[in-house]
Amino acid sequence: MDLSVNGPKVYVRIEKLYQRFAGTMVDMFGNLGNLITQTTVSLFAVTIILIILGLVASRNLRKRPGKLQVVTEKLVNMLYGLVADTMGKHNLHFAPYIGTLFLCSIFGSLIGTTAIFRSSTGDLSVTLAWALVTTGMVWYNNIKNFGFKAWLKGFTEPIVFMTPMNIVSEIAQPLSMAFRHFGNVAGGSVLTSLIYAALAVASKLLFGWLPAAVASLCPPILQAGIPAFLSLYFDFFSAFVQAFVFCLLTMVYVAGACPPPEEEVKSEK
Repeated sequence: MDLSVNGPKVYVRIEKLYQRFAGTMVDMFGNLGNLITQTTVSLFAVTIILIILGLVASRNLRKRPGKLQVVTEKLVNMLYGLVADTMGKHNLHFAPYIGTLFLCSIFGSLIGTTAIFRSSTGDLSVTLAWALVTTGMVWYNNIKNFGFKAWLKGFTEPIVFMTPMNIVSEIAQPLSMAFRHFGNVAGGSVLTSLIYAALAVASKLLFGWLPAAVASLCPPILQAGIPAFLSLYFDFFSAFVQAFVFCLLTMVYVAGACPPPEEEVKSEK
């Protein structure tokens, strides 16, 4: 069985930039000389798709909505309801970001089911970038709402000896988010490829007793059902779950840095 699992193909590379950073610590995170890869093309395609869907869904809005407008408004209301329940009504301004993140994750995973593009979420650089944006939002809102000194003091709580552990935990937060999403998508793709290749070998062995001319005409019947079922799970169900979990963690982390105003807390009491 001849099977190879590789990362995204490189379409355009800046050789001088690659030679400048080659052999340094930069290569631990990927070659900066790779300007355009399969992931870049997939992200660009997802962006175009989402722009088109946004234009179509927001066109010809009326007081008496049609079916498309009803579905769109229902989904938007669900998004805002989820954000309100998870982050609080005072954080509803984060809803567009959460919705964009969810759609980019879903379509970034599903685009890999085509024979043209590769799943953008199967590239660690993509999920890590999203996780770093979330961490940046958490740090920014912590400093904005509690002050820089209080943010630094938080690393020493509950006792000073916990400072190294708190720093490690802060660094591990975006890494765990990125690796969880990337690992599930990339692992599912690898597992599906391995099973598909194994079933091809099994089909070949099944018809191996036939003459070569006849066996060549027999389709690999064992590849007909199982890979499709696995694709339904890994490409659709798992993609939805990972996108939801990533967005849920984002909402929880950001909400922790954006507590409700004191007036709202008093009114609830």
